[in-house]
Amino acid sequence: MTGDGAGDQVSGGESQVSGAGDQVSGGESYGDFEPVIGLEVHCELRTRTKLFCGCPNSFGDAPNTNVCPVCLGLPGSLPVLNAKAVELAMRIGTALHCDIRPSSFHRKNYFYPDMPKDYQVSQYDEPINVGGWLELPDGSRVGIVRAHIEEDTGKTTHAGGTGRIHGSSYSLVDYNRAGVPLVEIVSEPDIRSAAQARLYAAELRAILVATGASDGRMEEGSMRVDANVSVRRRGASELGTRCEVKNLNSLRSLTRAIDYEVRRQVGIIEKGGAVAQETRHFDEAQGATVAMRSKEEAFDYRYFPEPDLVPLAPDAAWQSEVAASLGPMPAERRSRVSELIGARGGTAGDGATSASQIATVVELGLDGLVEAAVTSGVDPGLALARAANEAAAGGDAARGLDPAGFTALLKLEAARKLSATQAKAVLAEMLLHGGDPATIARAKGFEVMDEGELATVVRQVVDESPGEWHRYLEGEEKLAQFFVGKVMKATRGRADGKAVIAALDRLRS
Repeated sequence: MTGDGAGDQVSGGESQVSGAGDQVSGGESYGDFEPVIGLEVHCELRTRTKLFCGCPNSFGDAPNTNVCPVCLGLPGSLPVLNAKAVELAMRIGTALHCDIRPSSFHRKNYFYPDMPKDYQVSQYDEPINVGGWLELPDGSRVGIVRAHIEEDTGKTTHAGGTGRIHGSSYSLVDYNRAGVPLVEIVSEPDIRSAAQARLYAAELRAILVATGASDGRMEEGSMRVDANVSVRRRGASELGTRCEVKNLNSLRSLTRAIDYEVRRQVGIIEKGGAVAQETRHFDEAQGATVAMRSKEEAFDYRYFPEPDLVPLAPDAAWQSEVAASLGPMPAERRSRVSELIGARGGTAGDGATSASQIATVVELGLDGLVEAAVTSGVDPGLALARAANEAAAGGDAARGLDPAGFTALLKLEAARKLSATQAKAVLAEMLLHGGDPATIARAKGFEVMDEGELATVVRQVVDESPGEWHRYLEGEEKLAQFFVGKVMKATRGRADGKAVIAALDRLRS
């Protein structure tokens, strides 16, 4: 096996926003039917080189520049297994509670332009990771059948028409991705809704990132999901005929595709028809799945052992070393933040809000900011809100925030030396250029208004809005935010919202 260099060390905190606002269309009401769903997740591993050769594993390079005789399958070329890829695969298996076993590679034969060898080197009946499970944030558990190593294919681009092969003018093939190391994670058919499938995919992505095995960037194709979907009458034990929806590259697409496919199958059965086992594609524009081909079975691929690779058997010492290298997984980090907030007795809002904010900061790797602030005495609600909203909006820059600086900023806001609007502006500057929050605030001329000056502005705003003030006096409490907005505009964000409410109360009494 080849070593892959020190360049593969990653932070483990990298991820993408999960899109918690994505809703499943139709509310997932399927009448007398129950979906049965299993997911196959393909994740590209964060190695420096490909699985069996020294070509760079790099996204976005000029087409067909990261290729060699090995990954192009030229006669006489021989594969050499990348040791780093094996280590990352074991990290994934360990994090998913799998049994790491001796394994072997097979040739999976099929003919398509993006596979230059006309076969894919994969693991068939002896995968490296077997029999694990993944617990979701809602407490449900999904079984893992296997998580095996294989090589990726190239990428075909169909020009013209809809972007599919039918109706295209011509096709282009880029083999840069051919031979990139993958782990395919196959779940048990334990998932019962599109929403649960989304939870599973999001949690799995967070684990892949936390292990350092993958960057989880679905928009770049480094994580792709195939959904095996069938339906059955509620209470039935026999499984229905499944269809596989291929290459779903976002969580939103996953939920939409599953919901559509379930409804399509239910409609066929209710009309007395039979669901055909097939492979389908999700058309984003139409929001519908469309047939691609009849579903292949294992015998269609004519698997046979790869003659140029020896069996793979990681010893106990290597497995122990890999397990020891793993940091805390997302579930453990969420629990730690939740316990910290509960112990500090903060005002983190209702339970649903707190849970959502905690999930966001952990997924984005910002929980260290929250922990630093809360342990320094900052109110948990303020720390969570600023991390989950303003800091999270900074994307990758947020992970570079200095926890001490973040804490110092929140203390300035809590002490009312900065208004909430001013604190957000300072945080935005810190995300762009770094720096000390107090220094940034002085440079921007930020200072909270004294009580007398604020009272004058509040009185002026009230006098300019007699109708609204009368309604506020009559008990229309929501108008408080109307006056806060007016004051904030008049003071260009210098006023503190809570101080404005207090000034209004004094005028009303």
